Amino acid sequence: MSADDRDDEDEGFELEAEEELSDADEGDADAISGEVPEVSRKIRRRRRRTRPRSKTIAMKRLTREELRVGAMMYPPVDIPRPSTREECRGEQRPCPWVACKHHLYLDINPETGSIKINFPDLEPWDLQHTCALDVAERGGITLEEVGEIMNLTRERIRQVEVRGLLKLKMGSPSPDELGAELLAQAALAGKERDRN
Repeated sequence: MSADDRDDEDEGFELEAEEELSDADEGDADAISGEVPEVSRKIRRRRRRTRPRSKTIAMKRLTREELRVGAMMYPPVDIPRPSTREECRGEQRPCPWVACKHHLYLDINPETGSIKINFPDLEPWDLQHTCALDVAERGGITLEEVGEIMNLTRERIRQVEVRGLLKLKMGSPSPDELGAELLAQAALAGKERDRN
């Protein structure tokens, strides 16, 4: 074993020792507060992100040459793609239509044109779930499962859910407004009957 190998090995032991000390300090804090952690810090650390984060490609930052090469590599396809859910439901899976807004492989920002690749380590045909509509038809699933399907954390899925529910609530009339509309319609119908 060379001296360099021994130095690298020593550094590895030092890093592990520092991590164990920091874990011990956190464990002492739990013991002082009287709380017993359900799972040790070391095991919790292992559950961190195992899959690479999504990658965003900003179209305005690409050079003309990169755009030209991309256009040559992926020419437009003249095959008609499904236009309704019924047509799409019978198509092959994994879904080949990556540019579809319901496909889970990538997202395109309509304002900037940037492309977000949700699974940079996989190819579209390697995904277990490719269509958001297929996942929605399955019924209720947990935040954890949605996070796995979309390569996001459970917390980010919860935030998106809250924002979506708020938008739905803001867009729909309140029960008081519905009651006022019904009363106004009933009053108009009553006036119409009185005139006749």
